[in-house]
Amino acid sequence: MADGVANGPSTATVLTMITATASQNLNFGQIFGGTPKSMGYNKDDSSAIFTVTGQPSAGINLELILPEYLSLANGSARMPVIFSTTDAAIDTTTVTPSTVGAGNGWINRNPHSLPAAVIGSGGTTKLYLGGKVVPSVDQKAGSYSGDIVLSVSYTGS
Repeated sequence: MADGVANGPSTATVLTMITATASQNLNFGQIFGGTPKSMGYNKDDSSAIFTVTGQPSAGINLELILPEYLSLANGSARMPVIFSTTDAAIDTTTVTPSTVGAGNGWINRNPHSLPAAVIGSGGTTKLYLGGKVVPSVDQKAGSYSGDIVLSVSYTGS
């Protein structure tokens, strides 16, 4: 008398590793004290561009950590930077910032609360970001900067 025995294999497929790269800095250019300056997410030469690569069509979460101000390298002066609720776009077709539209992904999004997205069918998704600097009337002259951090993870779907 033999007992019944069955073997069932288990399998798993590891997806392509997800990566994020800062492809272009958010560049406000030259500004004047006391004169705020906005930069839209749709400026080819000035918008921040982050490139995400990974498994095509996989769901992803995007999270930005945004600075509250830009500062001089020596930290002696700060200038507020504001990100409004329409300062971001997510593009799954990798067009240019000036041509991204609703058919390419998500436009006019809040960078403080980005929607769940997907990796484009070509394995790439781009995030475009704009913002606004608000210099004081007596803003100290010099080159200001601040870090924008993008975290990306697969959603599992």
